[in-house]
Amino acid sequence: MEASKEKIKIIKLEDLPKQIGKEIHVNGASIALFHLTSGEVHAVGSKCPHAGGPLAEGIVSGEFVFCPLHNRKISLLTGEVQAPDDGCVTTYETEVIDGYVHITV
Repeated sequence: MEASKEKIKIIKLEDLPKQIGKEIHVNGASIALFHLTSGEVHAVGSKCPHAGGPLAEGIVSGEFVFCPLHNRKISLLTGEVQAPDDGCVTTYETEVIDGYVHITV
């Protein structure tokens, strides 16, 4: 049986700076939230699968974040670490409703 998912209001979009990650904690999960220059908002697990680096502190480029510890490139769309490295982080569905970012967990 699949656990039910819940949409949770997180933050006002205007309070989430573009290109700077923000670590949040929702229902016991540590999540890195990113507001891209395109206006899209993406959320992934906050720890790099390689060595647990804090992804919210990474450099954002396009739809990728670079882990601040060892420069692993991680897709904010799929959560996949780009070759030649490997690994994956959880991705979370986000939606902006009435100016607020919501995340589904």
